Amino acid sequence: MPLDRRQVLRSAPYFAATPLLLASSWAPLFAAKIEFPAALLVPKTGVHAALGRSMERAAMLAQGTTGAKQLLVFDTMGTPAGAIAATRAALRAKARIVLGPLLAGEVPGVVGAAGKAVPVLAFSNDAALRESGAFVLGITAAQSVTAVMRYAAGRGIRRLAVGGTGAWGAQVAAAAHDAARALNVEIVAMPGENPAQLPHMSSAGDGQPDAVLMADIAALAEFAPMLKDQGIQMLGAFSGLDFPSDTLRNIEGTWLAAPDPAGFAGFAHAFEDRNGSPPGIITALAYDAVQIVQQMRAIGGVDRSGLLAAPFPGGACGTVRFREDGSAARSLAILAVTNAALHVIAPPAP
Repeated sequence: MPLDRRQVLRSAPYFAATPLLLASSWAPLFAAKIEFPAALLVPKTGVHAALGRSMERAAMLAQGTTGAKQLLVFDTMGTPAGAIAATRAALRAKARIVLGPLLAGEVPGVVGAAGKAVPVLAFSNDAALRESGAFVLGITAAQSVTAVMRYAAGRGIRRLAVGGTGAWGAQVAAAAHDAARALNVEIVAMPGENPAQLPHMSSAGDGQPDAVLMADIAALAEFAPMLKDQGIQMLGAFSGLDFPSDTLRNIEGTWLAAPDPAGFAGFAHAFEDRNGSPPGIITALAYDAVQIVQQMRAIGGVDRSGLLAAPFPGGACGTVRFREDGSAARSLAILAVTNAALHVIAPPAP
């Protein structure tokens, strides 16, 4: 059955998005006394206020009705200065962990204000932020690219071309090169007469590729007729997945990696039932962040060692496991575009 696009994933290009199980799975936790709250840092005012309010609603949905004092929300105003002020207010309120901020430019200041004792779980998808000291919760280019390339390599793809523009395109290209070395895949030049349109393309070889990985769906749709005529498999690594049916129809047959839509759908239903509108993937990250804190409380403590202790399963965006450097491994499904809809062709790896 095709997936409802409203239940698939929405995301803004510059961001760093199960049935509600909390009532049965986590209710015993709420009976315990929680001395230190978690702090959610989102923009409740400013340009991104609508998204910030949506994230707050998702976090409260995960928190449940009996643990309101366990999660405190602070307004970053969508600015680095506002995020630092919000962090300082959270520390005065004895927050043990910071969930946020939303924007990549806010993260270094938040990490500095939080200090080494309070971990920061940022919502951005910019993998470079791990150098800041934050843990990166957003779905990164490396996570998406590695998953789809591993699937493709297992089906005979040995020569790959990579195309994309802008910061996201650069991250996709870098991730593809890293994955290619591990998978014994050769990176070759982008086919076509106008490769200059794709300044981040790779050009290590001159042979015809078996597949083309594109970071931008509009560019992939433009090249799709030529790629199909030449029998080249299309792969996608997009920062958003909420596309019109006409756009999906143009890239029929494309493979891409994303959180399992079945898991996302349960959260999406619960969120829409309560709030009257469907959530996006960034909103879902706020839901997952609160679930992570709850699991940390269950297995030990809300601190850096707790984040590193074990994988965190059951989130709307899939199981995630954090590494010492702040990066994360995430379980993603492989989807295929078929009949102008997204279908799961391989479940998330365990």
